[in-house]
Amino acid sequence: MALLTQTQQDYYDGNDFGGYQFISLDDIITNFTVAYVGENKIIPKIKRTDIAFHAQRAIQELSFDTFKSIKSQEITLPPSNTMVLPQDYVNYTKICCVDGNGIERPLYPTRHTSNPTPILQDSDGDYSLIAVGTLIDADATIVLDNEYANIQVGMVVSGPNIPNNAVVIATSNVNDITTIEISANATYSGTETLAFTNSDGSLILEEQSTFILENVTWAAGDDKITQAPNTDVSNVTVGMLVSHEDFPNGTTVVDVNGAVITTSELSTLASIATTNEVTFISTPGDSTTWDSYSSDTSNSTGDANGYNHDTDIYDLNVGQRYGVHPEMAQGNGTYYIDNLKGLIHFSSNVSGKTVILKYISDGLGTNEEMVVHKFAEEAMYKYIACAIASTTVTGQALVPRLKKEKYAAIRQAKLRLSNIKLNELIQIMRGKSKWIKH
Repeated sequence: MALLTQTQQDYYDGNDFGGYQFISLDDIITNFTVAYVGENKIIPKIKRTDIAFHAQRAIQELSFDTFKSIKSQEITLPPSNTMVLPQDYVNYTKICCVDGNGIERPLYPTRHTSNPTPILQDSDGDYSLIAVGTLIDADATIVLDNEYANIQVGMVVSGPNIPNNAVVIATSNVNDITTIEISANATYSGTETLAFTNSDGSLILEEQSTFILENVTWAAGDDKITQAPNTDVSNVTVGMLVSHEDFPNGTTVVDVNGAVITTSELSTLASIATTNEVTFISTPGDSTTWDSYSSDTSNSTGDANGYNHDTDIYDLNVGQRYGVHPEMAQGNGTYYIDNLKGLIHFSSNVSGKTVILKYISDGLGTNEEMVVHKFAEEAMYKYIACAIASTTVTGQALVPRLKKEKYAAIRQAKLRLSNIKLNELIQIMRGKSKWIKH
């Protein structure tokens, strides 16, 4: 039975060009079942779902070093000097910027900086949030000595005359003074030092930004906060924490559309007046290390007299670069990847430039990706057979043989997919007599 199911005219009128070089994962599973599963075959009996699992694992493993599965993204680096890792990112193969001639200039990873989590400290360096409050005996309202936008609803309050396990249930800010309401009445009238901690016992992190939005309303059991009259709410961004007694702890902003803010959790009560205010907190902020790294311009490529990097001006190589780190001896720029936050951070001299990220995935991101090049089809069958035999009691005797066949098929697939052409190799080797400088 022929594999082509459409005419040549239909092919050129369509948009699935070059698809004949691939075979779908579903066809791989079907072909494997026909050839390997059944009476007097290597695998007497197995469920299709088991074959599908091992087939997907085969695609994942072969995608990393056998398949030609490199993807790429191009962006203009924003002022934040960061790039979000792609949704299906597994690892990078190359990161570069593009000059005015369209030439890719490689960027190199830096091992000498990072973006650690900044912890909030007081003036003595202790990991605590301290405020001086004015208490009234038998009253739950406390007026603090300053504005503390990072005090959130749900935080635990402790002090000499504050009942144990008292928490903040409301906050308000007027004339740069924060007033809080706690879940229990104070037992003293006067001023005293109060300490605020997270309810789960975790450290308080330095906030990146805080924004207090006034004149907002919401309905009970709703996830919409509406600001009226419509003023500037651009400071409220997706991901910010929502601090208000009518919203559960941990509520975040999931969308901002004009004067309407959508939250991740529903409100427990309706707003009582349009004078309500909500505090939005973005945490954690960038560390001092990252701020210094992203604002440094000392490695600018425009500094032709700088000896901390190489330029095209070779007459400056008079010995001043002795001992320089090779990875830093370039002016294209550097980066480091924060896998925890899913961001790539770039040095300041890359800001505003076109950046290209080339990366690999595991081949399982979308249905369109779950295909195998026909050069590696046999490697898939051998991989699945070896994996199935190694996980069954009756197949252990076949494992050594199947493992050798798997490695041989993978090596063959790598050679085929390397796409080496004799005339191209001859052209490259014509420069074999040239001296290579070290």
